[in-house]
Amino acid sequence: QRKVTSAVIWGLMMTLTMSQVILSLLLYNRPHLSVIRNAGWIILWIAGLFGVIPTFTFRKKGGVAKGRDYTHTTVLVDSGIYGVVRHPQYLCFILINLGLLLIAQQWLTIAMGVVAMVLNYRIVLEADQAGIEKFGEEYRRYMQRVPRMNFLAGVMRLAQRRKSE
Repeated sequence: QRKVTSAVIWGLMMTLTMSQVILSLLLYNRPHLSVIRNAGWIILWIAGLFGVIPTFTFRKKGGVAKGRDYTHTTVLVDSGIYGVVRHPQYLCFILINLGLLLIAQQWLTIAMGVVAMVLNYRIVLEADQAGIEKFGEEYRRYMQRVPRMNFLAGVMRLAQRRKSE
């Protein structure tokens, strides 16, 4: 039941995101506030980092068997980007939605982006539950140390942990 619901939510979120991408491209040359548009581009570049870095981190530290997808970890990864936020790739999607709505600055892309972000956050909550089911108490302790997606809080907590060590 939960996997079906998650797949439907994921599909809807991805459909909204792709529609937002297409609309942003179609509406790109319309007159907009350039400062907001530029902020959107910066956010998209940052999103790219949150999307790519985890693939290398999981491959290197996640105990992924050769030939398996990088998400098939056998070890809880809590260092690197995962020492800052628990769900960097979901944060990536939220930042993509935010960047696109800032770039397009049209009511439809804004509405799609907001709905996609809410759906993405729901998926993140389910991912935390799956982490608890897979890794148990170790994941609960991880949840206490590392914020879900708040990058700034994650950097501050990481600095505090390193300072106290």
